[in-house]
Formats: sequence, structure tokens, C-alpha cells
Amino acid sequence: MALVHVDFFSEVLEMSSQLDVILPQKTQGEIGISTAQNREQYPVLYLLHGMTDNQSTWQRNTSIERYAAEKGIAVVMPCCHLGWYTDMKYGFRYFTYISQEVPDICKRFFPRISPRREDTFVAGNSMGGYGALKLALSRPDRFCSAASLSGGVDAASCALRNNKSFYPTLGEDIFGPEESIPGSSNDLFALAENLSPEKRPNIYMWCGTEDFLYQQNLKFRDHLRNLSYNLTYKESFGDHSWKYWDIQIQDILNWMFPDRKGEK
Repeated sequence: MALVHVDFFSEVLEMSSQLDVILPQKTQGEIGISTAQNREQYPVLYLLHGMTDNQSTWQRNTSIERYAAEKGIAVVMPCCHLGWYTDMKYGFRYFTYISQEVPDICKRFFPRISPRREDTFVAGNSMGGYGALKLALSRPDRFCSAASLSGGVDAASCALRNNKSFYPTLGEDIFGPEESIPGSSNDLFALAENLSPEKRPNIYMWCGTEDFLYQQNLKFRDHLRNLSYNLTYKESFGDHSWKYWDIQIQDILNWMFPDRKGEK
């Protein structure tokens, strides 16, 4: 695999931004790595980080490069700071950035990444789990499947927690007043309910039973089941930490790419 660090100017954010991109490379002499077959175009996973993290965190806390090599997929890891993958009420347009500009940039810079919907996936942990579900439910024309690990799926509840854990107006800066979230484009429950069945993405959710976000994940799980989504839901012992996400991202890749196996 090749790892590419991309510094580029974002017209949407109006500032320099960063991407880390893992690209398939068929190797013969690399020891200890399985690699998939060379292809004209590669499926792509947009892999989103959580709060306090950036585009490098998945690489530093998991073996995502090795896992991607075995599947022969590209992985795009963008930086979205504390923006909750949202066009902020008072701030930057992170949803426009991640849903439009980043895929367009990747299409230009990396032409072997497939632009087809059926080859385009998104996943994330915590804030990134919210972002992954939001992207797939808002842009089902672009993303065929989404996976959330310990996702902050209830935006209103998470906004209140942000105000207590970070600075007092962070939640309102991102989403606006708490009472404006239900039914808005930032409300995953409303997005799921308003999407017609023929456009719905496949969804995978995992949350640890000791996680502080466990109850809201159960609530969203039940909501998707009531709407008859194609949902794969899993839970197991675990809290909000990387030792569990490193394990679970492997299951997600097997769910997304069940027929892609590496060669030694």
C-alpha cells in the first residue's frame, strides 16, 4: 500500500486542509503483508475521525493500512476538526466540504479511485460515526453503505455534552439552538425517516455496552428497524476506546467487502 499525505487549499473552508489517503499497491517482495489484485479502479472507504482527533488518528491507533491492503481498497481520511461534519450555524461548511469537495478532490488527484456509488463507502467512530450516517442518509446518490462505531447519533444530546466538555457555545455554534435540531438536516432520525426506501443505504452499527453513547445507539437502532432499513447491528462489551474500534473496523471491512481477499 501507498500512504499519501495531501495538503491542499479548500475553496469551501477557505483555508488549507489535509487528507491522508491509503492507495492499493500490488507488491511482490513486501514481507508480512497480503495485497489484493491490481484493478483499473478501486473501491473507496471514506474513514472519518472523532472529536479531539484528525486525519492521522485512524492510522496511529489501528492497523487500517494493513487491513485495507488485504481488501485492495483505497481509504480516504479527511480532517474535519470539531465541526461534526456539519455546515455550522456559526463557522465552517464542513458538510459541504466532506460531501462534495473532498470526493471531487480525490477524483481529480487519484483517478483510480472509483467514482461509482456502488464502490463508495463511509465509516467513522464517535463524531465520525455521526458523520458517516449523515453522509449516507443525506447523499445516498454518492454513498452505498455507511458504518458507525460508537456513533454520536443523537445530535441534540451530543450538543449539550459538547457544551459541558469543550467550550460553552460549541453545540450552538455547530447546530444552532438545541430546539432547532429535531427535524433538521442535522437530525439523523429525521433523515432516516424522510428517505424513500429505494434510496436507502445499507447501514452497520456497533456500540460497546459500557459506552456512554450506548443508549442513544439503541434508540437509533430501534428507529431504523421500525423503518425496515437494511441494518446490521452489533454490540459487545466495550467502552469508548480504540482497543475496541481496531477490532470492529475489521468486521466492518468484511461486511463492506466480503468477496475481496488478499494474496500472500
